[in-house]
Amino acid sequence: MIKRILSLIILIPLAVVLITLSVTNRQTVTLALNPFDPSDQVLSVAAPFFVFLFAALMLGMVLGSLATWFRQGRYRSRARRNKREAVKWHREADKLKADQAPEHQPGDLPAIPARSH
Repeated sequence: MIKRILSLIILIPLAVVLITLSVTNRQTVTLALNPFDPSDQVLSVAAPFFVFLFAALMLGMVLGSLATWFRQGRYRSRARRNKREAVKWHREADKLKADQAPEHQPGDLPAIPARSH
């Protein structure tokens, strides 16, 4: 519950700021990707400024997520290794239990030999 309240405390102001930026930055700007000739139309993109803001925000989120995922790779591999080892030990324990189990379980009736006439 507290986590949900904290996320709302953070997300609501963030949404207000992003909506305000979107409304106030509607003018079209040109992003020139050629540093030697900024007037080159082939390597330039014209769009409202808030589109570039949102694109930068999304790119930052994706890059941050990828960096976190790669950094935590060793923990995921350790968890996989521990899981395989736990499964191996559980199988061995089950095998030992089966080997040590008595022939007849309590409550089982002994087999009656068949009569021959």
